[in-house]
Amino acid sequence: MVASDLADLTRNAVDVLPAGELERRLGLGRPLRVKLGIDVTSPDIHVGRAIPLQRMAAFQRAGHVGVLIIGDYTTRIGDPSGRSSERPVLSDEEIDANAQTYLEQAAQVVDTSPERLEVRMNGEWLSRLDFAEVVRLTRTITLAGLLERDDFAKRVAARTPISVSELLYPFMQAYDSVAVEADVELGGTDQLYNLLAGREVMQAYGLEPQVALTTPLLIGLDGRKMSASLANYIGLTDSPEEQFGKTMRISDELLPEYYRLVMESDADPATLDPLEAKLELARFVVTRSHGEEAARAAEAHFTRVVREGQAPDEVPEADLPPGDPVHLPALIREVFGLSTSEARRLIAQGGVKLDGAPTADLDLLASGQEGNLADLLEVESDWVFTPGGTGGQDLFGNGRGGLFGLFIGKRRHLRFVANKGCRDDCSRIELSVAFSECHDGTGV
Repeated sequence: MVASDLADLTRNAVDVLPAGELERRLGLGRPLRVKLGIDVTSPDIHVGRAIPLQRMAAFQRAGHVGVLIIGDYTTRIGDPSGRSSERPVLSDEEIDANAQTYLEQAAQVVDTSPERLEVRMNGEWLSRLDFAEVVRLTRTITLAGLLERDDFAKRVAARTPISVSELLYPFMQAYDSVAVEADVELGGTDQLYNLLAGREVMQAYGLEPQVALTTPLLIGLDGRKMSASLANYIGLTDSPEEQFGKTMRISDELLPEYYRLVMESDADPATLDPLEAKLELARFVVTRSHGEEAARAAEAHFTRVVREGQAPDEVPEADLPPGDPVHLPALIREVFGLSTSEARRLIAQGGVKLDGAPTADLDLLASGQEGNLADLLEVESDWVFTPGGTGGQDLFGNGRGGLFGLFIGKRRHLRFVANKGCRDDCSRIELSVAFSECHDGTGV
């Protein structure tokens, strides 16, 4: 083994413990078993959770075997690491559905060929532990040691409840290492205690203790730790347009961290044109998940919709509300989840345009009009309405959040299509409402 090989395996590592042990293991002349466990607390793996996967991929490239443990059983308890309260418990159906998607997502980063990756569900062994074995397991770590953990210590000091099941979580994760006979376990820095607990438990079961290798936690779009529960993440299964748009929203201050941790690039984005630096990161994120063609299309979409303020090529359809005239404040209220006063203010401030020109009218005739009202009714968002139906329906099922979650920080395009009661060659009405969104997703 040469120094460059070790540097590649431990790139961006915060902890490699105990010191010198990884080098000794690498000198054994056999493939190491490199473990990473992922609980299925949400349907998505985000780019932050992919950072330990990138280290697994590095070990695979060096000839070692990745052991990906899907925590279907430990998810039923919930990892307390970094938590100030107990995690919500998912249903069995949610856990099973999430577990099924994880391998497909991990395949974007790691080699999934059978000789390089072993995929296990920890329910295979944890579900078979009887009470006597659980008692034996709990004897390997002291309660005092558990309560010294930073997250538990803070909750004790704040008198925040800690369930016994949460105290059992480190034992269960550690037993995973026993079951697969791990040489190395990967995890974020918030996992350090659990990884070191794995060493203690492995030793108690007569196995050579694993090496603990931790990687940094990625900061999310809102400046907090990237987390599915905070909805501040870039998911590996997000659409190309979503991934591109979210990445372009990352602050300039965070770009060096994303270059280092996500792209694993030695380039300094501060030396590049700021826009081009962010575009390069967005291209990387989309290409890894969806391929180069999708990345080019997503960039073209971003340029057209965000930078040039044009409408997307395609938008879904829904129904234009019946009745004539169309009362714009009510229409905007129903479609965008705004209050009537917010809709009226939007109109008064010139945010509503008819054929490209601002209109202050609150009511527009949908039929019997000539000229510009007989074209296309278009509101900047991402929905389309067609005549004669339910009207104002939220296509995304969650009100305002559906719209504002589509293209973060972009101008939005919504097309309403109406006719004059004809069947062929119907007249169309155009209306344009300009929206711009604040970074917290609440602004209009």
